[in-house]
Order: sequence, then C-alpha cells, then structure tokens
Amino acid sequence: MKVFERFVKDESGATAIEYGLIAAGIAVAVITVVGQLGDQVQGAFTKVKDAIAAEVQ
Repeated sequence: MKVFERFVKDESGATAIEYGLIAAGIAVAVITVVGQLGDQVQGAFTKVKDAIAAEVQ
C-alpha cells in the first residue's frame, strides 16, 4: 500500500508531460493555421495563373 501512496504523491516527470501536452496543442494549432493559409495562398496563385493565361491567349 505504501508503494501505491508513494507513486500517487510522486510528481517527478509531471512537468515534462505537461510540456509535452502543451507542445502537442501548439503543433495542432500550427498545422490547422498553415492548412487554412495554404488553401488561401493556392487560391491566390490560381487567380494569378488564370489571369496570365487569359492575357497570353
């Protein structure tokens, strides 16, 4: 029983786990933002490409 109590009270490594969770959350946010911006940038380049193609013909 004392082993279990000692295990429950032991907080070593908790900070590393918290930092890992924070890093994972930030990574998800960055991936989401980059994905949305990527679509917008692709749309802008498509408009430019279409405008150039229309002028060439």
